[in-house]
Amino acid sequence: MTTQPHDPLPEADARRLVEAALQILRDTGVKFDPDRRVMDLFSAAGCEVSADGMVRFDSRLVLDSIETVAKRVRIWDRAGNGFLDVGGGRTYFFAGMTAIQVLDPTTGERRRSTRDDLAAITRVADALPDIDGVCVTCKIVEHSNIQGDMEEFAVLAANTTKPLEFLSESDEAFAAAIEMAAAIRGGADRLAEKPYFIHQVTPLPLYFAKEHIDQIVRGVESGIPLLVGTVTMGGATAPISMAGNLAVGLATDFAAMVLSQLVRRGSYCVGCSDIGYIDPATGGIGGLAQRYLSDMVMCQIRRLLGLPTTCGAGAARHRAFNQVSVAQASLSMMQAFYKQPATCDYLGLLDNSLSYSPHLLLFDHDLIGLLRHLWNGVRVDDETLALDVIRAVGPRGNFLVQRHTAKHCRSELWTSRYLMPQRGASRADVPEPDLIDRIDQD
Repeated sequence: MTTQPHDPLPEADARRLVEAALQILRDTGVKFDPDRRVMDLFSAAGCEVSADGMVRFDSRLVLDSIETVAKRVRIWDRAGNGFLDVGGGRTYFFAGMTAIQVLDPTTGERRRSTRDDLAAITRVADALPDIDGVCVTCKIVEHSNIQGDMEEFAVLAANTTKPLEFLSESDEAFAAAIEMAAAIRGGADRLAEKPYFIHQVTPLPLYFAKEHIDQIVRGVESGIPLLVGTVTMGGATAPISMAGNLAVGLATDFAAMVLSQLVRRGSYCVGCSDIGYIDPATGGIGGLAQRYLSDMVMCQIRRLLGLPTTCGAGAARHRAFNQVSVAQASLSMMQAFYKQPATCDYLGLLDNSLSYSPHLLLFDHDLIGLLRHLWNGVRVDDETLALDVIRAVGPRGNFLVQRHTAKHCRSELWTSRYLMPQRGASRADVPEPDLIDRIDQD
């Protein structure tokens, strides 16, 4: 990428948010479900550990953990030949994650998602060249249990060759996913050398249940890269003010990173908390502008600390695939342009992440091409300035027949699949098909 990311805050304010998170960890602390090994690790590291599982962290320990956590990791494909260099300066897009309904691609009906839905959407994502990896896009709702989570990993592995992102609340299902991945790779040691998937752990704000503790420990010991982050709800589980909400999310991230580094220094365990807000009028999810801005600030802070960034984009809060959801998804994708995260994994989600839309996934895929073209920036050198061509053609000349135009027209111009008029659709009496019809034609 040559286009620079955008930092919305003065650096002094970003650093003050980091200091606020450190103060929360030092003075308020984080609750951990009882676990003798983990509490002993915290105590040995100089943390203040109470009998009820409250842990208060020395700021020096937190900063040391931020310093030693891995800043870059490779996530390999199924065959172990290609990889995503997460943290290496490129944004990778994942189809996902964990919706419990789908919009049927044929009827448009909203219904519970099934194993066949997950398999079909995974195959679509596998065929789209700008989708870099696949998460559990939709749940196998009829098996909403530990065995169902295990089955979801198996479905992903069977239907795409691309690197995976996994999410399960169950440590037992996570262990099974590691076992399956090790069998695919040819052994646990080979899996640790070439991780097949990145795993997401989802604690509550400032609280780690035993399942989440166990997943962090298991992932670190197995060499599986981890994303650990909560979803705050400003006005409910965190302050409604953006600064206070951000501080709670950061503190939760930092606590997870400390635990990972106490288990094994240098392991990859990066915070990815998502900052949300309540709508005071309805009690639902609100704060669209605040959420976008908070996400940008989180990316800024992670860059400031040298950490890989992550964000959700390409999702829509609207329930149907229509002009409203397309506008929301487009806006969130353009936010990704400014944030330049290492990973982006909400592609295709509707209805506040409850429903999955294959149509939206395809539309998001078109926008990824736009983002990557924008991130390439503007090449400025003798060849692209073309001063000799401009001089030869002169004022009111025609550049169409110049070799320079033929040489650069494909590399300089990006062509949208859905945002531009269809070829040949120039007659005024021939209506342009709707977006959903254009996607269906593909």
